[in-house]
Amino acid sequence: MPDYQKLIDAETWAFIRESESWYPPETATYPIDRQRAIYDAMCRAFHRGYPPGLSVEDRPFGGVPCRVYCPGAPAPAATVVYLHGGGFVVGGLESHDDVCAEIAVHSGYRVVAADYRLAPEHRHPAHFDDALAAFRAVAAAFPGPLVLAGDSAGGNLAAAVAHATRKLGLPLRGQVLIYPGLGGDKDKGSYIDHAEAPMLTRDDVLFYGTVRYESGVEPQSDPTAQPLADHDFAGLPPTLIHVAECDPLADDGPAYTEKVRRAGGQAHCVIEPGLVHGYLRARRTVGRAERSFALIIEGIRALGRGEIPWRGAL
Repeated sequence: MPDYQKLIDAETWAFIRESESWYPPETATYPIDRQRAIYDAMCRAFHRGYPPGLSVEDRPFGGVPCRVYCPGAPAPAATVVYLHGGGFVVGGLESHDDVCAEIAVHSGYRVVAADYRLAPEHRHPAHFDDALAAFRAVAAAFPGPLVLAGDSAGGNLAAAVAHATRKLGLPLRGQVLIYPGLGGDKDKGSYIDHAEAPMLTRDDVLFYGTVRYESGVEPQSDPTAQPLADHDFAGLPPTLIHVAECDPLADDGPAYTEKVRRAGGQAHCVIEPGLVHGYLRARRTVGRAERSFALIIEGIRALGRGEIPWRGAL
């Protein structure tokens, strides 16, 4: 088993302990309503406020509640559709509010966060249907370059939407996936090596999979649920992935990157040493997370310009 005392630095351990003070490791075993209340309280505790020069508006796209973050002049040259994490069970417009605000201001792009429906009230494909509907409506409302982004469950949805829309002729310039769960084999690799990782365990991953599907069983050949299950990776936009080293999901990013490359596409995966699942909330207190978030924003900015970020500054 990994020696987390050596892999994880003191700053990150402080973030883990603070997170666990709000969101105990056993939270995934609680009733859904209690999980959501705990998660919402944690996100409020970590909220860093809005940077200056930002306008924010709630409005629906494709029938999905969304929040639009628009930086000041000049007019945004691209639009980012952001899909939040939370295991398809928790999270919403408030959970990643400050993250989206900072992406908008520091990239100079408009960011639209989509509040897709959650399980268990709404099983798959409800989450995917909402993400797809919101993305298509945003593309119609804001002509110009688009970037898909998301973390954890949201990274799954962003990739699924990219697969579903690649032949529609939309100006999707790239996708940025942050510690995404893409449907890797739960019985090998990082799922076993980091089964007891801080912040997210293999048991948590299995629980969220059970809740997400009506049958309680993860489908094996449905790319709208698990993008790694797709048989065709051609025609996808340039893909930048950041994964945390100490995370059961860590192998999904490299596996997806390899499949895109084998299909002739552009993809790059950064494995962030010593970081844990959910590290976006640590971007102000943990140096490693701060640096990763800066690279994520630079990657979004470059993709919106039609550039391949890892050929330059990344």
